[in-house]
Amino acid sequence: MRIVITGGAGFLGSHLCRYFINKGHKVIAIDNLITGSMANIEYLFKSSSFEFYKYDVTNYIHVPGKVDAILHFASPASPVDYLKFPIPTLKVGALGTHKALGFAKDKKAIFMIASTSEVYGDPLINPQHEKYWGNVNPVGPRGVYDEAKRFAEAMTMAYHRYHKMPVRIIRIFNTYGPNMRINDGRAVPNFMSQAIKNKPITVYGDGSQTRSLCYVSDLVEGIYRLLESGISEPVNIGNPHEITLLELAQTIKKISASKSKIVFKPLPQDDPKVRRPDITIAKTKLKWEPKVSLEEGLKKTLSYFKEKLKTA
Repeated sequence: MRIVITGGAGFLGSHLCRYFINKGHKVIAIDNLITGSMANIEYLFKSSSFEFYKYDVTNYIHVPGKVDAILHFASPASPVDYLKFPIPTLKVGALGTHKALGFAKDKKAIFMIASTSEVYGDPLINPQHEKYWGNVNPVGPRGVYDEAKRFAEAMTMAYHRYHKMPVRIIRIFNTYGPNMRINDGRAVPNFMSQAIKNKPITVYGDGSQTRSLCYVSDLVEGIYRLLESGISEPVNIGNPHEITLLELAQTIKKISASKSKIVFKPLPQDDPKVRRPDITIAKTKLKWEPKVSLEEGLKKTLSYFKEKLKTA
């Protein structure tokens, strides 16, 4: 296949580029580098199967020639990023999705939208299944990301129903691994960079809020299986193993042999109290479930962060 990946220089996008090239496909990555990094993809330029275009998909998307699939993964994805770039976050979820859908329609390509567990907001049920409509504050600071993704899902389904387009909607739960930015702002990069430097590890609230962490290689395999399927409804992809943020901080402190102390700060507004995917659909229809244990994945990620911090 010839595949276009928006946000291709980002954390997930860069892993997807490598994965599809390794499977023998041709990949065109598009990124405006607002949060992506050329360092994530520079080694891919050695491959004749890889191309990169630097531009903003909220303005236009143009790739000459045949395209078989477009994976729309362009968006700031951490609270630090979408609080810093609230309007670009809304624009890439709305205008960017509109441009990407129009491009896929013109190319007669499969369209996949990278949605998120954030569409469930601060959920009133646990675990979260795909039929749950969520508990989102549309005017809170996190609303720019949550509602952008909810709108993107709605537009994707509208194109599917009206234009009969083949679409895929993946709801991604917390994912971690190499190519995350040190200053990403999410729990794993924060805890790891603090632990490696023996600085205080910052836990917000009392640390009882939960997350379910999926290693990036497992997520990418789930994305591939969903793309290959005929499923147009949303599908959760994530690891159902739930851990409190305090437990995560303690685990990272242990595996890094850090001398850091764990300190507590006030909980940010609308921070989800629980996060755990119901992956029944993924298990039954995609035959997918995560394989990498939390400790194994954290050790691999820790090695990456140690190398990055040497040159930071």
